[in-house]
Amino acid sequence: MTHKGMIFLAAALIAGTAAARAQQAGDAGESRAWTLAECIDYAVEHNVGVRQSENQRAQRDIQLNTDRWSRLPSVDASAGQNFSFGRGLTADNTYTNTNTSSTSFSLGASMPLFTGLRITNSIRLDRLNLEAATADLEKARNDVGIQVAQAYVQALYDMEVLAVARRQVAIDSMQAARLRAMKEHGKASEAELSQQEATLAQSRLTATQADGNHRLSLLTLSQLLELRSAEGFAIAVPDTASAGWLAADVPSADAVYADAVGLMPEVKAEQLRLRGAEYSVKVAQSAFYPQLSLSAGLGTNYYKTSGYAAPDFGSQMRNNFSQYVGLNLTVPLFNRFQTRNSVRSARIECHTQALQLENVRKNLYKEIQTACQNARNGRAKYESCRVALRSGEDAFRLMEAKYENGKATMTEFNEVKNSLMKAQSDLAQARYECLYQAALVNFYSGGRLRF
Repeated sequence: MTHKGMIFLAAALIAGTAAARAQQAGDAGESRAWTLAECIDYAVEHNVGVRQSENQRAQRDIQLNTDRWSRLPSVDASAGQNFSFGRGLTADNTYTNTNTSSTSFSLGASMPLFTGLRITNSIRLDRLNLEAATADLEKARNDVGIQVAQAYVQALYDMEVLAVARRQVAIDSMQAARLRAMKEHGKASEAELSQQEATLAQSRLTATQADGNHRLSLLTLSQLLELRSAEGFAIAVPDTASAGWLAADVPSADAVYADAVGLMPEVKAEQLRLRGAEYSVKVAQSAFYPQLSLSAGLGTNYYKTSGYAAPDFGSQMRNNFSQYVGLNLTVPLFNRFQTRNSVRSARIECHTQALQLENVRKNLYKEIQTACQNARNGRAKYESCRVALRSGEDAFRLMEAKYENGKATMTEFNEVKNSLMKAQSDLAQARYECLYQAALVNFYSGGRLRF
């Protein structure tokens, strides 16, 4: 290989980062590459934790439906057949040793009229609990989305590292081939060739490790998606060049928090639970009030004493038919302070829920502070890495020319080459860290977690 061809091929390998990333996306076969949006949507649909949250919401909906119907009467029907042996009451109101039998039928209904507003407040509490469970479900979906985005970015980074490692193997292979050719013409020593082959072996080991890390990151992501296997699974590389993710300034944490506190489902859920805790106090206080209920019923029976004549079954059913309507008033006087302590406990729970809401708000603000700062740091790191990569590329071209002209040692060449590879890896890491943090800040501001 000529000197100019060597330089051209090395430059092409260094400049081919985008093509290498595209190649990595297709390494898993001909199956399509998953975008981040597709990964998040699929994970949310199949995640077990999300489905558990859906079941919890369904349970809250059933509880609300139960309390709504508690205003209606409860109706019960009963039938009984009794046999008595030995001394018993006869039809003429005397006792004798004989056998008797009786049959009875009844239909009764009871309806609450006043329960100290317990039913009304229970329905309001259940409605708030249902809304809180809905917010919990949204929070579970958001958590899955963030986990998938983190794993997706890690997979992208490992893909970049693998591409860099393969380029390093390619460069070291070219140098080894060059030294073999020079050795055949007596222009390189056996020691120089052995040193370069050792460097090539180390580069191949690094590439093997990078390939293992890349496969492991894809496995981790596929497990978050609840895929049965990572075989054939590949991800799409986002177009960071045209994404515009460096165009806008990072907003302040206070500005992002002002939007997030009214949008994030975890805050909404705790706000709803606080309102629900206030109704829990009212539910407990309802036990202080009298309870009034209405009851009504129908009944009839048949009675027969062995050895005595008795009217037939049909006539007794008609003659013994009875109806009743009644009001039942229960006034609480003293129940060993159970109601008082229930109210106290409910008020403590209400105060605890207020503290929980405050804690969630503080944690959200801390998360936003961290995300905004990481976004700023990521942008600064990305710009620094871009400058470092340009300097590394210039240094590599100069060192390569010096090395091929015999003005630099192999050790010096490998040091500059390794510095270039590290600069490429650092830039890849900074690019995706910056991209993820920008997407996270946008998510807290009410946008979707996409890039």
